[in-house]
Amino acid sequence: MLHQQGRTNGRDNSKAQRGNHKYSPQFYSFRQLQLNWYHLPLTLCLLMGLSSCVNPSPTPPNIQESAKQDLDSKLTFFGVALEQFDETGRPIWKVKAKQAKYTKEKQIAQAEKPNGELYQDGKVVYNIKADQADIEQDGKQLLLKGKIVATDPRNGIVLQGNELEWRPQEDLLIVRNQLNGNHKQLQAVAKEARVKTREQRVEFFGGVVAKSVDPPLQIQSEHLTWKIKEDKLISDRPIQIDRYKNNQITDRGRGNAAQVNLKTKVATIKPNAQLELLDPPMQIVSNSMTWNMNTEIVTTNSPVRILHRTENVNVTGNQAEMKIPQKTVYLTGNVQAVGQRRQTLTSNQLTWYLEKKLLEAQGNVVYRQIEPKLTFTGETAVGNLQTENIVVKGGSSSNRVLTEIIPQEKGQ
Repeated sequence: MLHQQGRTNGRDNSKAQRGNHKYSPQFYSFRQLQLNWYHLPLTLCLLMGLSSCVNPSPTPPNIQESAKQDLDSKLTFFGVALEQFDETGRPIWKVKAKQAKYTKEKQIAQAEKPNGELYQDGKVVYNIKADQADIEQDGKQLLLKGKIVATDPRNGIVLQGNELEWRPQEDLLIVRNQLNGNHKQLQAVAKEARVKTREQRVEFFGGVVAKSVDPPLQIQSEHLTWKIKEDKLISDRPIQIDRYKNNQITDRGRGNAAQVNLKTKVATIKPNAQLELLDPPMQIVSNSMTWNMNTEIVTTNSPVRILHRTENVNVTGNQAEMKIPQKTVYLTGNVQAVGQRRQTLTSNQLTWYLEKKLLEAQGNVVYRQIEPKLTFTGETAVGNLQTENIVVKGGSSSNRVLTEIIPQEKGQ
């Protein structure tokens, strides 16, 4: 609705304002119109009169009207207020500016120092401001172009970008073009952010780099959803998660998708999950993985492969759990450990003490060496796979250790 305060600088301009009031009853409110065009119609009349004295040729009668229409279509206003309401009379946006240049045909205002509020269900969901911005509105959406800052007063999220689009009927706020998001828990950069205000959900698109404060993480993906109320980050695209300690990367997780619960500090990565640790120097690969950053425990409920990079020991199994602080790995189901010289130890269960370089195997144990070729079978085994110092035990008198030695053929 259009409101006007103060005196105008001329009768024609007063009519122009009233004309604008009728033209756009729900779009713009212009306050304190001050124009320096009071003498312009009179000047045009004098020029037309002088021209008539010199040249008897008739002057087109619509010159004054054309000039006046041109002035009416490009106006400068001071104390601008833009307001839009829904069908029930509740506000959906209000924007004020100290000064604006308005083009009636395009309904574009070049505003200086605009600031205002975006509303959803009659309540403020974002405060917006800018040093300067081009403002467009059509009753269904509001578009601002400039260095825009949007702040959610409910949770403190601040979104900055060079373009803001508000679609209240879709409950959608879009901030794009050099997007930067800030919050006490998370900072993010991306090409675009899409906000669902009712759900308090933010979706980041394109070259997303998000940094979490607690736990200290950096997350990279092409699409990242932040569920603010649930304190969760979700990605359905390839993702990389770097965990920091003392500003140094200690662990790195990768996968085709992931969910990070910032409250519980638990990340679930799947499919094609991979975790690389700095200390101990391990690589864990599985189709599904749960990474608890609080307890520093990694668990997998699907086939897993674990590689010790410096010792070149490769262990596989159906399930695994690794306690990083204790540097201990537990594996169950079709476990197989392979050493650097292709010596193998298979069992139903295996406990791997990384610092001691010790393996403890239980259930259907089979140990094989390549050179000399030999095989031990039993119920348990303990030893160092790298040094090939393995002790295999039968466990009971009825299930004694079976040793198979394969002699080398002559000429080998």
